[in-house]
Amino acid sequence: MLDDLLAFIDACPTPFHVVEHTSQALRAGGFCEMNEADAWDDATGNCFISRGGGLVAWCHHTQSTGFRIIGAHTDSPNLRVAPQPDKGGFGYQQLGVEVYGGVLLNSWLDRDLGVAGRVVTPQGQRLFRIDEPILRVPQLAIHLDREVNQAGLLLNPQAHLSPIWGLGMPTSGDFRDFVASVIGVLPHEVLAFDAMCYDLTPAVIGGAHQEFVFAARIDNQVSCWAGLQALLHAGDLNAAGNLADSAVLCLFDHEEVGSVATAGATSTLLPHVLERIVGSREALHPALARSVCVSADGAHATHPNYSERHEPNHHIGINQGPVIKRNANQRYATDAVGEAAFVAACEVAGISHQVYMHRADMACGSTIGPFAAATTGITTVDVGVAQLSMHSAREICGTQDPIDFVQSLKAFVTHTNP
Repeated sequence: MLDDLLAFIDACPTPFHVVEHTSQALRAGGFCEMNEADAWDDATGNCFISRGGGLVAWCHHTQSTGFRIIGAHTDSPNLRVAPQPDKGGFGYQQLGVEVYGGVLLNSWLDRDLGVAGRVVTPQGQRLFRIDEPILRVPQLAIHLDREVNQAGLLLNPQAHLSPIWGLGMPTSGDFRDFVASVIGVLPHEVLAFDAMCYDLTPAVIGGAHQEFVFAARIDNQVSCWAGLQALLHAGDLNAAGNLADSAVLCLFDHEEVGSVATAGATSTLLPHVLERIVGSREALHPALARSVCVSADGAHATHPNYSERHEPNHHIGINQGPVIKRNANQRYATDAVGEAAFVAACEVAGISHQVYMHRADMACGSTIGPFAAATTGITTVDVGVAQLSMHSAREICGTQDPIDFVQSLKAFVTHTNP
């Protein structure tokens, strides 16, 4: 199972690739792709739709009275290529980039970087990925910054993060021409692109006793992958007529920048699809009242070198079970009812769980949970896999936790609503 997780992460350098890879797995699992622009006469069965970097898949039957929803997000903090990226100086060709999300900037230095994304041509959209070390952001030598180890590394996103990708004078259109050659079109056919840098190091299992996963985009592709496994399981049960409530997987985009986007958690993506599944607004409202949502996103493991940054009564360990996240100020949407629903699923699966709370004197991050709860009114619980190095170009989680997360999510989507 872990080999499949590593392959999933390596196959998905961008949110668009997450949606493409997930769509392929759903089709292979017997799910039918629907089109948002079409009229839906019948949305029962196992189906899915995609919208840019977002996707909703469901297993619905006419006897269902509510939804069991798993939400996650497809995006990760990174460096995104500027619309007019060609720049440079002093004999170097460089690309202009923009920081996307809460990036740990230093983690992108001195790494072999590829570039991937989507291109819009007159013939439609095309995904691309360049799995070659064409980009690198070189760090300044210590001889030219003697105080860096004492004073700390300070990086200006505008001045210090433009990767080099060649020698010579930059020319307008260089990057566009390069991408056109990769996808096999003429440069003038590249009407627009969404492109982003990514670390080329493959996802691996590490540690002296193989306890860890070292990979890019653990936040939040582990949740996307785990949710997909749970929904495929629900799809098999639904096809056999053995599913209780309808199961839904919703993968949102742009969580890392606030979720305000066409496929974000504040968008119409999930509520509109749920309404079309049940057939009417009148049928939707009671179904929402009977539903529960797991907002699946990464959780902070207690860092051994910075234990003082963590709430002392809420130690979180790697490979010690899924983490339920609580915050009184609703940075996480979990309440007692939602927590109980997920705890019940863990008990069904025979999986232990943990509860996370942020230090009271530090600002707490957030996720899709509060937005999904506010736009649907569904009882929501924020849950995730414990990890270190969150928002780094390379992150760490345990080898057992993703497996346990899959089992708990399977129990969640197939268990009867409380």
